[in-house]
Amino acid sequence: MIVDDEPSQRKLIGGFFAAFGFTIVEAESAEGMLDLLDQHSTDMILLDVRLPKMSGIEALPKIRERLPTVPVVLITAYADVRQAVAAVKSGADDYLSKPIDLEELKIAVYDALAIPTSHDAEDEVVLPELPANFIYRSRAMRQLVQTVSVVAPSDAPILIQGPSGTGKELIAQLIHRWSSRASHPIVTTNCAGLSATLIESELFGHVKGAFTGASEDRKGLFRTASGGSLFLDEIGEMPLEMQPKLLRALETNQVTPVGSDRHVDVDTRLIAATNRNLMDEVKGGRFREDLFYRLNVVELIIPSLAERREDIIPLARHFANQFANQQVRMSPQASQAILTHSWTGNVRELRNAIQRACLLCQGDVILPEHLPANMASDATAELADTGRLSQVERATILSTLEECDGNRTQAAKKLGISRRALIYKLHDIDTET
Repeated sequence: MIVDDEPSQRKLIGGFFAAFGFTIVEAESAEGMLDLLDQHSTDMILLDVRLPKMSGIEALPKIRERLPTVPVVLITAYADVRQAVAAVKSGADDYLSKPIDLEELKIAVYDALAIPTSHDAEDEVVLPELPANFIYRSRAMRQLVQTVSVVAPSDAPILIQGPSGTGKELIAQLIHRWSSRASHPIVTTNCAGLSATLIESELFGHVKGAFTGASEDRKGLFRTASGGSLFLDEIGEMPLEMQPKLLRALETNQVTPVGSDRHVDVDTRLIAATNRNLMDEVKGGRFREDLFYRLNVVELIIPSLAERREDIIPLARHFANQFANQQVRMSPQASQAILTHSWTGNVRELRNAIQRACLLCQGDVILPEHLPANMASDATAELADTGRLSQVERATILSTLEECDGNRTQAAKKLGISRRALIYKLHDIDTET
């Protein structure tokens, strides 16, 4: 049973656990939950702390009177943690802080119900079709994409966090693509590029004559995206005085154009992104706590490229083929330089580096000298010959073989070695494994 006054939160969590075979019962208040307990056999309760009238903390003793052994996990806002800890001592089994990490919640539920978990279960999740330009191999990105597949059908606002250049807009587009709003547009803007004096007009529109230069009515981004999604990049740059108006628009699904006293209904799903730590911004008084929690129903954190090195070579190949308009391969030395580089600019830096290499490459092989100068020192060293395959060489061989669907002849050709040499190297990999 999921008890939360936010329909989008109930839909999100319910959809996640329904995918694992659970039967879901929802309640929007503590009073409604207590009524439902008389009608349903309940194995577990996920209980929000902040509820209208009776809070989750107040409801806990009443649950224990009826169901002394049924596990109860509290879902609490950051400010309620001390209260939640006290509640655990008086009858709750566990608590989780918002924004909810779905994998953490799954572990808490499975532990409470003594259900064994399998690390292979995530591999069985069937994802909707991915766009051709969405490339990944790493476990970290696989988990993120699976979370996106759960989050997307909900209309809940989404906050995407991660370093610059990791692909936050690509994730926003994937959320929209997999949502029920996909037939409508996704409208994108960068809050850092909006003038502080005109941001309200940009978001909510204005009427003719509202200010100097307002020569005609303007719909604004919320109304333009109505029926679809609005992606606000760099939400952390939004002026503090504008944040209450954005919060009100999210809570009421209404906007008021500048210069008008009439509210306009909108049906817009908000997706926001930032490279800042918004909790630090909240603590520093630069971002409203209520807006943060309204946006951040579930955390979507994109790892840096350095944290998912399995994705580097597949992404590099994708960019190379895109820019060269033909099949391009990388020499082992170039692959080593690419794999060992720090990539502080993440996927954006990798894309630019490969674009440069394709411009300088006269044939179909990218060499170390085609890469940016700051990678030259990494590229000059030969692959270490220690009698064992280097980690870089192993990764390159296995990635190429996977790309060729296991065809050793094609893989050997792409690697620039003979088929016999590839077989010997695969034997070495099997032996080392």
